[in-house]
Amino acid sequence: MFNKLKQMKDMHSQAKAIQSSLAEETVTGEAVNGLVKIDMNGNQEVQDVHIDSSLLTPENQDQLENAIVEATNNCFKEIKSLMMRKVQSGEISL
Repeated sequence: MFNKLKQMKDMHSQAKAIQSSLAEETVTGEAVNGLVKIDMNGNQEVQDVHIDSSLLTPENQDQLENAIVEATNNCFKEIKSLMMRKVQSGEISL
């Protein structure tokens, strides 16, 4: 029983180390040729949002909403890619 508790504690420590490592990384997702940019850290937390003022009009509302979704999804793809590179390099072991 104590062995299982130790294993759980070790897994928890490893998860915290991975989380800390990923928190130091930043990815950027873009849409509409860079007019919308979203920065996220490796823990999928939004750090910054940039929207070009040319998109801030009522006529562009649909385009802007779609661009935010696209940029966010691009961030998630980049984070997945980042995690795979870290696993493949041995920087993160699962």
